[in-house]
Amino acid sequence: MPIENPFYSPDVQGPYELYSVGRFELEDGGVIPDLTLAVATYGELNAARDNAILIPTWFSGTHQTWEQVYIGPGRALDPERHFIVVVNQIGNGLSLSPHNAADPSIAMSKFPRVRIGDDVRAQERLLREAFGIERLALVVGGSMGAQQTWEWAVRFPEKVLRAAPIAGTAQNTPHDFLFTQTLVEAITSDPGFAGGEYASHLDVQAGLGRHADIWAVMGLSTEFWKSGFWKAVPMLDGETTEDFEEFQAGFIRALFRLMDPNALLTMGWKWQRGDVARSIGGDLAAALGRITAKTFVMPIDRDMFFPVADCEAEQRLTPGSELRVLPSIAGHFGLFGFEPSYVEEVDRNLSELLAAPV
Repeated sequence: MPIENPFYSPDVQGPYELYSVGRFELEDGGVIPDLTLAVATYGELNAARDNAILIPTWFSGTHQTWEQVYIGPGRALDPERHFIVVVNQIGNGLSLSPHNAADPSIAMSKFPRVRIGDDVRAQERLLREAFGIERLALVVGGSMGAQQTWEWAVRFPEKVLRAAPIAGTAQNTPHDFLFTQTLVEAITSDPGFAGGEYASHLDVQAGLGRHADIWAVMGLSTEFWKSGFWKAVPMLDGETTEDFEEFQAGFIRALFRLMDPNALLTMGWKWQRGDVARSIGGDLAAALGRITAKTFVMPIDRDMFFPVADCEAEQRLTPGSELRVLPSIAGHFGLFGFEPSYVEEVDRNLSELLAAPV
């Protein structure tokens, strides 16, 4: 039986539609009998079907943050000009995930291993079969969404006219793999996890809390904490606080404790193994050399997961690409758009990219 979790409802996340892409064979050998993807769309597809923008989601995230922070009239991601499709990645709690799978053969601990490439192949099928979209004006995503953006540009170069990976790499690093492993182990070490067969996410609150505390250390920069910037950031209850431990408990820890443990683990395994070179013999330069999209690589200056140096090294291997470093005191969590300066810089870059001839 699927586990009910109100965090993954439209009441919390905003409206979305479920689309089936049918039987889906995975790159690691498993099979999903009926893969459903949760999709939110904004705007209308034009007659030429050439105004489509794809946004894949990041770790633990849904379409909601994109709707609230990045999409809107007069913005770069303008639904009055573009047809914007936000696809929730496999295992994120809205699309097919361990806790919402009705088929017992793939539910909970039996959920198969999913790769970034699986997400991208499923998205390509969805766009083609459900919407008749063969080419994308832009693929843009942050963090794990950036991993998917890179994979799109490498795997389907003829379908991607422009690409904007934000705060994410094409090939995960050993450092990032090891760090993500601590996130995984924070959850699985909780006795309530019960080998992935818990009855409710509430049984794994200790593990989810530890998971959140690790995010607070690496997801947010030292400057974010030292400067007191967090004092102006509302917690989940809408209040602010002068105490950094209260902020951590009321914002990051409270947020992750709403989520499903197996969903986080599914995404974490996928994140650790993100690698565009995997499908072409492990040669990163050759993989990135396949890209024909006009590409802006946009790391966040204080990001400790995907630092500028790692992103720049990949950008230099990408033909015709440009490096556009984004400012955010929040580090990786700058993706949440805490600062107007960050949001404005993203808009400027995306507007320029969308206006560029291809």
